Amino acid sequence: MAKIRVTKIKSAINRPLRQKRILESLGLRKIGQVVEHEASPSVLGMVNKLNHLVSVEEIK
Repeated sequence: MAKIRVTKIKSAINRPLRQKRILESLGLRKIGQVVEHEASPSVLGMVNKLNHLVSVEEIK
């Protein structure tokens, strides 16, 4: 599978608890933090829910 690099670009303050938990499950805590994940359907679904808080790029 392909890999993706997810970067947190905005704060989770004043966001619903569900979005905060998704950020936590992706391993994102601080703004500017970068994590790499396999591009599985579950991870892509989580990233899609947070597209206003994170940026995503594909790793080749």
